[in-house]
Amino acid sequence: MKTKKKSAHISRTLGPLSDLERHLPEEWWRSLFNAVYLSTDGDVVENDENTHREVDLLVEALNLKNTDKILDLCCGQGRHTIELAKRGYKNLTGLDRSNYLIRLAKRRAKSADLVVQFKEGDARRFSLPENSFDGVFMMGNSFGYFDREEDDLAVLSSIKKVLKSEGKIAIDLVDGDWIRQNFEPRSWEWIDKNQFVCRERSLSSNGDKLISREVVTHAEHGVIADQFYAERLYSKSRIEKLLKEAGFSDIVIHAEIETLSSRDEDLGMMARRNFLTARGPLKAAVKTTKKALIDVTVLLGDPQLPDSVKLEGQFNADDFVTIHKLKEALSKIEGFHFRYIDNHATLQNSLKGLPSAFVLNFCDEGYSNKASLELHVPAYLEMLNIPYSGANPQSLAICYNKAIVRYVAMACDIPVPLETYFGSEDQAFTIPSILPALIKPCEGDSSIGITSKAVVYNANEGIDYITHLQEILPGIPILVQEFLKGREFSVGLIGNVGLGFKALPILEVDYSELDEGLPPILGYESKWDPSSPYWTEIKYKQATIADEQYRNLVDWSKNLFERLGCRDYARFDFRADAEGTIKLLEVNPNPGWCWDGKLNLMASFAGYDYSGLLKLIIDATMGRLKL
Repeated sequence: MKTKKKSAHISRTLGPLSDLERHLPEEWWRSLFNAVYLSTDGDVVENDENTHREVDLLVEALNLKNTDKILDLCCGQGRHTIELAKRGYKNLTGLDRSNYLIRLAKRRAKSADLVVQFKEGDARRFSLPENSFDGVFMMGNSFGYFDREEDDLAVLSSIKKVLKSEGKIAIDLVDGDWIRQNFEPRSWEWIDKNQFVCRERSLSSNGDKLISREVVTHAEHGVIADQFYAERLYSKSRIEKLLKEAGFSDIVIHAEIETLSSRDEDLGMMARRNFLTARGPLKAAVKTTKKALIDVTVLLGDPQLPDSVKLEGQFNADDFVTIHKLKEALSKIEGFHFRYIDNHATLQNSLKGLPSAFVLNFCDEGYSNKASLELHVPAYLEMLNIPYSGANPQSLAICYNKAIVRYVAMACDIPVPLETYFGSEDQAFTIPSILPALIKPCEGDSSIGITSKAVVYNANEGIDYITHLQEILPGIPILVQEFLKGREFSVGLIGNVGLGFKALPILEVDYSELDEGLPPILGYESKWDPSSPYWTEIKYKQATIADEQYRNLVDWSKNLFERLGCRDYARFDFRADAEGTIKLLEVNPNPGWCWDGKLNLMASFAGYDYSGLLKLIIDATMGRLKL
């Protein structure tokens, strides 16, 4: 049954429920396709015989040729696509919302030495070229998850868009009329020698969906999941009507799919499924015309104004080199014309009537070079209805406050350092019992207020540094945090929720050459003072870490990306404690775009030059804006 699961350990269940529908999350499918899904449904979806028979049916019904370009939408762990690759099909793409299943699919294809492109994305709005696929299929009962039927129609519209003229689709989905009359309200079975699952099912109040609940229990660890999912019940006539509404024709409902179960237990929504094919519309031949250059405005900080963050309080020679390298790299990207705005005194007038398709918002200095006004730039762009790259005002405001980010991370079960919050009006504070501690401003960026003296080893040093911060940053709350002594990592994500992400290779900060008398931190000196040993002795390298740590870092980052409303690109910094437990340091929703910054270093690990990184950001922005 391809409609599930979450592998997080929980300590309780909701107990007996009279109304399953009331407890069904609207977007249950966002996080439920995970390891538990493969455990509870492994007898069906990890069944080689089922896969072989279903691929036989696909090949015959769609008349697939080895040279056809084929899309497996909601591909899960890639079982159908990988089987096609084994049979010699060359142009295969699999797309699924589950990061866990896509990673698993990639590993399986790689271990079998098969070439398949697997991508993460939302079936309603995925980023693939128009008119590019000969055939698209959705197998494993993957249609009808969304809360609204309009979203199911959006899935079909997206399929129609990527299909070539008169391309064909294949869908298998439960026989809605049959399941309404024959579903099992309660069942249970052993998954393996240690785990069993109890299932409850009921129709929604309008009879449109079957809602299911699963409580998965481990013999030794207790309940490991209590989860809900649902699927719209399409009759044959209803799915035909929807396909015709979406623009498909020649709809054929083939023989029912017979599903085998290695455990010979409850098949649920996989018990009786219809298999159908349809043909997409005839499309006019695309005329090849020379494309006009896309006009993009690049918004930067103002070099004419003071900037308190920078070492001399103003733009210096290194800053102008950075701007020159940016313009040089952008000029190498074909298909675009870039114009630049850096005069904040005339910013509002310059933006009115702007002819650009969108603004590349690289003004991370903030309006008038004031970091606290960084969110004002996108706010003004929104007031003028101008599309732009990067985080919106809400995301910038949230991430500007490190304490709020910490609370969000805790709600996501992401480890965070021990911390004490010291308000600007507080007259007393408590140093955490674990010393040394790191003391830093709760608000701000560019490591303002974090110097080599920010790491304190006793209460007196802590009081002295808090007093110092109160003097240089009046009115700013202060955080007293456990000092993490272990390895430090950065994760770079480029993309958007629902459209997929590119996770750049993880970066590690190398403190091995730093003087032992200096605390190993990336403070103000490491970013702004070329004469400091922090500038010259700290190095960066591609991290070599265990698979589980890599998965955790990327998954945590994707979760925070979504929860904090990041867009297009973001960076997430983590550090381990003395015992090796990795914890979140901070989130950067508009991280440094400069040629020598962390993001570009991570891109270089993946083989991109500076222009390549900038193009990734531009592509992510244009994909989100549907340009």
